[in-house]
Amino acid sequence: MSVQIASISTSLPAFLAHKNYSRVIVLVDELTQKHCLPKIENILPKNYIKVVIKSGEANKNLTTCVKIWEVMTQANLDRHALMINLGGGVIGDMGGFCASTYKRGIDFIQIPTTLLAQVDASVGGKLGIDFQGFKNHLGVFQLPKTVLIDPNFLETLTEREKRSGFAEIIKHCLIRDAAKWSEISQVDWQENNFATLVAHSVAIKEAIVTEDPKEAGIRKILNLGHTLGHAVETFLLNQGKRKILHGEAVAVGIITEAFLSYERGLISLAELEEIEAYLFATYGKVTIQESEIPEIIRLTMQDKKNLGNEVRFSLLTGIGDCGYDIPVSKAEMKKALQYYIG
Repeated sequence: MSVQIASISTSLPAFLAHKNYSRVIVLVDELTQKHCLPKIENILPKNYIKVVIKSGEANKNLTTCVKIWEVMTQANLDRHALMINLGGGVIGDMGGFCASTYKRGIDFIQIPTTLLAQVDASVGGKLGIDFQGFKNHLGVFQLPKTVLIDPNFLETLTEREKRSGFAEIIKHCLIRDAAKWSEISQVDWQENNFATLVAHSVAIKEAIVTEDPKEAGIRKILNLGHTLGHAVETFLLNQGKRKILHGEAVAVGIITEAFLSYERGLISLAELEEIEAYLFATYGKVTIQESEIPEIIRLTMQDKKNLGNEVRFSLLTGIGDCGYDIPVSKAEMKKALQYYIG
């Protein structure tokens, strides 16, 4: 799989010129249809098929997949068709999943338009949808033919969406690059050069995924902040105005899991305080009630890194280093969430 960081007006025509696809189908949501599709429409074949779905994690489910598969079927798409996923993590995850399962798989490419998708979701071939309230519960590992990243798409984002994506950049620095963490944490998040940071994060993730494509070992370090983070995100997903973005949940996860790292003696108090100070300054604090802790912990039982009833975490072993497959008890998780609340 190749990842190209370039203007979409050059990278997409170059890709299509060397292929002979029978049809092209483009998956968008109402936001990327308005802001991003016009940037590529004149590059696409005139008879391309457009599928518009509702944006947001709440729609990343089987019901939406059925709608996508129905359009593909009604258009008589054969196995020589191409799906282009134009959007953020939800579009990439679900579009890739639908393409990989339609007639046992057709080619697809990712054109990530959010910071979150550019630095994380579009790279690595993890595809999936949420099921019965559990995040990414159904899915496959399947690499796209290419990932085309154009940093200019970031101009279409709200400040909140951009800040959400920045959480994954923070994560990549904390697990693999202490010097880059030191650099980004010295300035306000908005002052960073995002084109440079996108390339930096992609390089880190590509190297880890190449070493461990199916998440049997080292790739699990990419889940730092995601065990408790996903549980908090899932818990708040159906709570109306309390719903938070993925990166905001990862920020909660990084703070709580940095606390667990400190409790285990894996990082120093100074390192914990450095991490939490920057994350609280950047993301503020998500309101979680003490009474909600048991339900959040229950949701970690569905985490994909678990072994039997053992909830396994990826925890920092120093800034710039991370361990994985570390069992953590419910009592420890409760203490970490209480620490966050307090």
